[in-house]
Amino acid sequence: MFTSAYLALRQTFSPMLRGVLIRSVILAIVLLVALGVVFEAIIASFLDTRLHPWIDATIALIAGLGLLFAIFYLVPVVSTMVAGFFLDDVASRVEATSYPEDPPGRTYPVWRTLIQSLRTLGLALVLNIAALALLMVPGVNVAIFVIINAYLLSREYFELAAMRYSTPAEARAFRKQHKVLVFISGLLIAPILLVPILNLIVPIYGTAFMVHLYHHITRSPDKNAEPRVVTVGNTLDDAVIGQDPA
Repeated sequence: MFTSAYLALRQTFSPMLRGVLIRSVILAIVLLVALGVVFEAIIASFLDTRLHPWIDATIALIAGLGLLFAIFYLVPVVSTMVAGFFLDDVASRVEATSYPEDPPGRTYPVWRTLIQSLRTLGLALVLNIAALALLMVPGVNVAIFVIINAYLLSREYFELAAMRYSTPAEARAFRKQHKVLVFISGLLIAPILLVPILNLIVPIYGTAFMVHLYHHITRSPDKNAEPRVVTVGNTLDDAVIGQDPA
C-alpha cells in the first residue's frame, strides 16, 4: 500500500503524467469556477432585499465566506468527475511504465467511466452535505470529512482501475473483497483534500495510486487475494476474463 502511494505520488509530478496533471487541474478549476458562478447567482437573488446598506453588506460578506467554504467542500465532488475524464490516459501510462510485462487494460469509454463517476458523485454530495452538520465541532468535522472522502475516493478510483480488467459488477465485488485495504489506502488520499491548490492533484494521484494497488493485489501470492489472469483486447467486446488456472 505505501509502495503504491509512493510510486503514484512520484509519477504524478513526473514528465510521464505532467501533461495529464495540467489538463486535469485546468478542468477542475473550470468546474469549480462554474459552480461558484452558479452559487453566486443564487445567493445574489436572495440578497436583492433593499434592506439597510450595512445589513446587505453583512449578508454579502457572510454569503461570500459561505461560497468559498462551499467550493472547498465541492473539491471531492469535482475530483470524482475529473477522474472519469482522465482514467484511461493515467492508467495506460502507469501500466506501460510500471507493469510492461502484464497485459494492458482495455480502453474504457469515457461515457462509461463518467456514468460510474456520476453515481459516486451523488453519494459524495449527500455525505459531504451531511458532514456539514458537524461543522461546529472542532476536530470531529475534519475527521469526518477525511473518513467520508477516504471511503468515497478509494471506492471510486479502485473500481475505475479494476474496470479496465473486468465488468463494473466484478470490479465492485473485487473492491468489496479487499475493502479494508482499499479504505485504508483512501486515508492516504483524502487528507490532501484539506490542502488548497495541492488538492487539485487528487484525481491524477488517486487514479495512479489505485492502479498500482490493483496490480499489487492481483500479483499477491496470498491465496485469499484470488489473483486473476486477465486477457484483454482494445474494446469491451474483446475482453476475456478468467480465473487463475493455478
